Amino acid sequence: MMIAVSPASARLADNFFLARQPILNRGQRLVAYELLFRDAASYNGAHVTDDTEATATVIAHASELGMGQVVGDQMAFVNVDAVGLMSDFIRFLPNDKVILEILETVKATPEVLERVRELKQAGFRFALDDVIGQSDDVQKFTPLCDVIKVDIKDMRPGTLPALARILKNPKQKLLAEKVETIEEFEECMELGFEYFQGYYFARPVILSGKKISPSQMSVLHLLELLDKDASNQEIETSVKHDALITLNLLRLVNTPAVGARQRINSVGHALMVLGRRQLRRWLQILLYVKNGGTQEFTSPLLQLATTRGKTMELMVEHRKPGQRVSADIGFTVGVMSLMDTLFSIQMRDVLESVNVLDEVRAALLHRSGDYGSMLSLIEHIERGRDGQILAQMLHQLDLRPAELYAIQLSAIEWVTEYTRGI
Repeated sequence: MMIAVSPASARLADNFFLARQPILNRGQRLVAYELLFRDAASYNGAHVTDDTEATATVIAHASELGMGQVVGDQMAFVNVDAVGLMSDFIRFLPNDKVILEILETVKATPEVLERVRELKQAGFRFALDDVIGQSDDVQKFTPLCDVIKVDIKDMRPGTLPALARILKNPKQKLLAEKVETIEEFEECMELGFEYFQGYYFARPVILSGKKISPSQMSVLHLLELLDKDASNQEIETSVKHDALITLNLLRLVNTPAVGARQRINSVGHALMVLGRRQLRRWLQILLYVKNGGTQEFTSPLLQLATTRGKTMELMVEHRKPGQRVSADIGFTVGVMSLMDTLFSIQMRDVLESVNVLDEVRAALLHRSGDYGSMLSLIEHIERGRDGQILAQMLHQLDLRPAELYAIQLSAIEWVTEYTRGI
C-alpha cells in the first residue's frame, strides 16, 4: 500500500538513504534487519527541521518498499519516535513483518504508554532501543517490549553483567547492539543475550597457518580458468573433479531463477545454459556457502558480500552505462571484500591465491581508485554513519541520494532472489 505524502515529504525522500543492519541469533544465523533511514540532506544544503515530516517520510519509505523486498524472510526493526508512535500512519506498516523500536528519546508518559498498549493489541511488537541502565522510562517501557536492546558501547566499563542480570526475563529477549569484536560477542553470549547487532561477524579473525580449504581452492581454480578464458572442456573437467561444485551447479540451473526449459542433468549442458558471466558470479558467491546448505542465504556474510557486489555493479552501470566489463569488476570487488573474513587469512594472502587485476587489488588492499571509493561508500552506508560524510562521498562519485537509494533497493531485491536459488 502506498502512503500519500506531502510535497515537503517527497522532497525529504530525495535525501534519504537506507542502512540495513543485520541482527543475528546465537547460532549466527540472520533473523532480522534494523532499517535505518538516514538523511543525506547536507548533500544539497537542505536540513530536516520538522520531526513529523521526517517521521512520516521514514514510515512512508518503509511501507512503500514492501518489507518482503527489503528484508526477505527476516523481520524488520523500524525506529519510531514519539511523533511516529502517536501518528495514524504507523498502521501502514505490516505488523507481521516489523518490530517497532522505541527510540531512547521517547518519554514514558501515560499517553505514550497507552498508545504502545493499543498498538500491541493491534498486533505490533516492540523493542526498546539504546538501553544503558535502569532509568524510570526503561522500567516503564520494559514490560511492554518483546526485545530490549542494550548499547554495549555506551555503558560504563564493567557494568554490563549487572545490567544483563537485571534485564534478563523470560518475557523479553536481550539484544546486544554495536558488537564489533568476537570477544564482545562471546561475553554477551555468556551473559544470555539472544540477539546480536554489529559487524563483528565481518571482521577478519586472522589465524596463523590457516589454509584455504580444498573445496574453496577448487572454486578459486575455476575462477582462474575463467580469467584465462580457458576452453569449455577445461572448465567442464575442473567442475567434474569436485562433487560438491557439480551438485550445486546442477541444483542452480534447475531453479526457476535460471529459467531452463527442461531438466538439466549434465555438467556440459548446465555450463552452456548458465553462460560464463553467470558462472563466474555464481562461483564467487558459492565460496560463502558452507557445505552446499540450501538455507545458507541466512548466512550474514553471504548476504553482506553479495549485497556489496551487486550494489557496486549497479553503481558502475549507472555511472558508466554500457561498460559491462567494468560492472563485472565492480561485482568482483564487492564480493571479494569479505574473503579475508571468510578464509581467516590476510587479504594479501587471499590475493596470492587468485589472479586479479591491479585495480581490484588496489581497491581491496587500500580502498584506492574508483572501485575503492565505491567500496568505501558502501561500507559507510552499512554502518549508517552520518549523512554529511556520505554526502561528500556521493559528490565525489557524482551520485545523488535518490540514485543511491534506487541502486540499494535493486541490489537488495536481486540478492534476496538470487541467493535463494543457490
